[in-house]
Amino acid sequence: MTPAQFAQETSSTGEWKRQGNRFTGRISRESTSAPGAGPDDQGRWPVEPGRYRLVVSLACPWAHRSVIVRRLLGLEDAIGLAIVDPVRDERGWRFTLDPDDRDPVLGIAFLSEAYLRTDPAYDGRVTVPAIVDTLTGEVVTNDYPQITLDLSTEWVDFQRPGAPQLIPDDHAEKAEMDQLIEEIYRDVNNGVYRCGFATSQEAYDAAYDVLFARLDVLEERLRARAYLLGDTLREVDVRLFTTLVRFDAVYHGHFKCNRQKLTEFPNLWAYARRLYQHPGFGETVDFDQIKRHYYVTHGDINPTGIVPKGPDPRVWTA
Repeated sequence: MTPAQFAQETSSTGEWKRQGNRFTGRISRESTSAPGAGPDDQGRWPVEPGRYRLVVSLACPWAHRSVIVRRLLGLEDAIGLAIVDPVRDERGWRFTLDPDDRDPVLGIAFLSEAYLRTDPAYDGRVTVPAIVDTLTGEVVTNDYPQITLDLSTEWVDFQRPGAPQLIPDDHAEKAEMDQLIEEIYRDVNNGVYRCGFATSQEAYDAAYDVLFARLDVLEERLRARAYLLGDTLREVDVRLFTTLVRFDAVYHGHFKCNRQKLTEFPNLWAYARRLYQHPGFGETVDFDQIKRHYYVTHGDINPTGIVPKGPDPRVWTA
């Protein structure tokens, strides 16, 4: 993130204000576009296995949730996966993990190339996850809250048999989940960033208090539940997990979320470990990439670029 981009997302009172999502197309079963065509007049792209590429960073919690859902639903053959370097420079996310430093399918060196191909005037921060159309090289969407929902609802014909139903059919349970998702996003998922990127003591203190108040509520909620909505794994669990799995490794120290560690919340820690050991979760976690991204990329917060050796990742499976 450049200093100018950081300034665009910081209020006059020092509060972090995350930028909106620029590309909000949908891949939908209701698209009226023919196979191989672009979006219809409502912005809906056709569901076509093998056509789209999900670009992620394994370090990013927003991208990580899409990796988990893709794995849980068995969509690996339907939607390709591209992984960028966890260390992002001033040009944005780079494909330096691939031969010749280019994504082998899209043929680009930086995700920003796909952004600019889609919108030549784009000057915001380039974010992951992003779904890119391999036929045109254009970004279909970087709308991370919607991406995982669409994987559940629009790609049903290509999900593996017995895939979990991450979005409940019951209207009351769905409403309860939506409310939880909103609270967890506001206070926890984005809350850790509001702590870490605050530029005033007042903004940091407020974000810190809200974060831990919500974690206390979730700790109590999980006292007698296996998952946030009871006995069944849902989308909301994926969304909370990607923040929890990073908490002690980066948010506790690097983002100053240090009232207590995740391991000091008995119920949240047991819940997070249970998810980590669930197929589709732990094998998608890369602590090395997570730590290198945060500690190397955020030079204003960690100017030395030193990456801490701990904590020991073996605690997740002990």
